[in-house]
Amino acid sequence: MSLEIYLDLLSQPCRSVYIFAKKNNIQFDHKKISLFEGYQYGEEFGKINVLRKAPAIKDGDFCLAESIAIMMYLAEKFHTPDYWYPADLQKRARVNEYLSWQHSSIRIYGSRILWFKLLIPKAMGVEVPKEKMDTAEENFDASLKLFEEKFLQDRPFIVGDQFSLADLVAVVEIMQPIGAGMDVFENRPKLKAWKDRVREEIGAELFDEAHQAILSLQEAVKTMDPKKMEPLKPKILKDLLS
Repeated sequence: MSLEIYLDLLSQPCRSVYIFAKKNNIQFDHKKISLFEGYQYGEEFGKINVLRKAPAIKDGDFCLAESIAIMMYLAEKFHTPDYWYPADLQKRARVNEYLSWQHSSIRIYGSRILWFKLLIPKAMGVEVPKEKMDTAEENFDASLKLFEEKFLQDRPFIVGDQFSLADLVAVVEIMQPIGAGMDVFENRPKLKAWKDRVREEIGAELFDEAHQAILSLQEAVKTMDPKKMEPLKPKILKDLLS
C-alpha cells in the first residue's frame, strides 16, 4: 500500500512535510485537503487523524499525526541523509532544541499575523482589535530576535555549517506572515541571508512551489466563498480573539 500524506499547503507544518518528502524523493499519494473548508472535521479524515489536524499520514495500516513526528518517522523509514536529523548527539540536540521551542513562538505568532491581518478581516468580515494585532506583531518580532540571537547566532545554519530539519521548519514558519503582505525580512539582513541559504539547500524550484499558495493568498482571499468558512468561524474567533 502506498504512503498517503494529507496536506493543505497554506499550513506551515504541511509545507514542511511536503518539502521534506519531495526533497528526499519519497514517493507518496498527495491527498490535498482544505482546512478552511473544514475537511479535517469530516468522517473520512477522522479515521486518519482523530486530532483533526493536518498534516497526517497513512502508511499501510499505520496512521500518524503531528508534522515533527511525521518527518522523524519518514527520516528513519527512508534513511534520509544524516544532515536532516544528525546522528551526532549534540547536533541532534540542537535540532531538537529548536523543534521543541518553535511551537509556542514563531509558529503561533506567525499564524496569528496571517489570520489577524488577512483572513479574519477579509475572509470573515470581522474587525480585529488593534491591540490584538499589535501584540501578535510584537511577539513575532521578539521571537525573530531570539531566533537570530539564540538559535542562529553567527552560524550559516542552526546546527552550524550543516542545513538540517530545524532550518526547514524555521524557514517555513517565518514565511507565513508574508501571505498577509508583511515583509518579514525587511531590515533583517542576517535573517534574509539565512533564508536564501536555506532556499538554495532545498532547491529554489521546490521552495517556491511549496510556498506558492501562501504567497498568492491575498489574491485568493478575494474569491473565497465566505459560506465555506462559516461553520469554522465561531471556533476560530473564539480561539484567536477571545
